[in-house]
Amino acid sequence: MTNASPRLRMAAAYVASLAVLGACTTSEREAPVRVQAPVAVSPAPSPSVTGPVLNADGSCSQAAPGTATVIEPGIGECDLVRLKGKPATDVLVGEGRSGREVQVLYSEPGAKELYFFVNGRLDRIVKS
Repeated sequence: MTNASPRLRMAAAYVASLAVLGACTTSEREAPVRVQAPVAVSPAPSPSVTGPVLNADGSCSQAAPGTATVIEPGIGECDLVRLKGKPATDVLVGEGRSGREVQVLYSEPGAKELYFFVNGRLDRIVKS
């Protein structure tokens, strides 16, 4: 799971801890322990990222006019949202081996589009 997103790693760790705790048994009746779910925190942009970037809620970190006219590799995160003309369905922000990694999902009628950004620039697009 070295390439998994921070949310996925956090969820996997949470499920694993529940499985371990579920294996524990006792003959005494004890009050259940309340486990608080971890809160996801959006990491700050890497120093190598320049310009506006997307926050975890899909909003841009700063207002900028943008220069991209076509959705293609190399455009900025906020340029994608501006060119699509609507907010993303979901945005995952994390840190990976290469620095800041962002996944932007757009659910279109009949298809889904997933945009992968590395250090603020579009790296690849997956359409299904």
